[in-house]
Amino acid sequence: MNKRRVCLFIAVAMLLLPVLAGASNFYLFPDSDTRRLTYEEVAAWQYDALGYAFNELFARHGRPFEPGGRYDNYFQCQTWYRVDPAYPWNGDRWDDGPRPNNAEWYNYTLIKRVRADMKAQGTTNPSGKPLPPVFDDRINGLLSGFQEVHFGPDQKLQVYDGPGTHYRRGANGKALASTNGRLYVAGWESGWMMVMYGTNNGGVRVGFSSPGDFKDRPNLPQLSFQYIPTVTLQEAQLTEDPVMALTPITRLPQGTPVTWLSRFYSAQRAWDYVEVNDNGQMTRGFLTQGTVDPGFTP
Repeated sequence: MNKRRVCLFIAVAMLLLPVLAGASNFYLFPDSDTRRLTYEEVAAWQYDALGYAFNELFARHGRPFEPGGRYDNYFQCQTWYRVDPAYPWNGDRWDDGPRPNNAEWYNYTLIKRVRADMKAQGTTNPSGKPLPPVFDDRINGLLSGFQEVHFGPDQKLQVYDGPGTHYRRGANGKALASTNGRLYVAGWESGWMMVMYGTNNGGVRVGFSSPGDFKDRPNLPQLSFQYIPTVTLQEAQLTEDPVMALTPITRLPQGTPVTWLSRFYSAQRAWDYVEVNDNGQMTRGFLTQGTVDPGFTP
């Protein structure tokens, strides 16, 4: 079974559990590598979830797990997990190389102790917190120019169609990209980051996020759009999703003035990226190539 199918299977198997929406980038104990956990907070989890929690301590360092096993399947779905071929634990002892720090060793011992106490009491702590669902939310057939960038978890990024709050904001003005899911980034424009991410309805959204919304500023290129005034050559549908669902933003009649910015490519077709004033709202989106001609001056 390939990685994507395994991750989807995990998600389906956990549909009845409380959902951490779009989650493929999170830790059960986010600071277990820097802080000593307490017995009470560890004991708040179910017995099975704690098995993943103490393996999470070593997965941070790239520990490989048995291929196809439950821990391998789980951590392979996490965007932060990268197997280290030189991982120093050989199953019996530590070879030369980086090892877990004192806080991590303390927490590993604590988690094992809590599990041992649960086992001695004959309980799996069913009323405790369960393992959250996780799934592989990779976008297949990425739009050209975008690359996956890893951000720290639990950040919410407000997303607008363009680099500023005066642009349209999707999802009825509530568009957010969570760093608990995968983010794909093209570069910077006017201090805003151009992002692409999966939405809850199975599509994707392309837009811009303010750098004030996230903790880490990745080293990305500056985008060079051309800002060529032109018009639509035929009636056309503007979309914010040129990859998956082709979700429409608005329909543009033939002859609608637009500003041509650039051309992007998906696996299926070429797209013209344009800016338009839609009933007083500045909006950006994608038109199928041929709908506008950047060489045509109205």
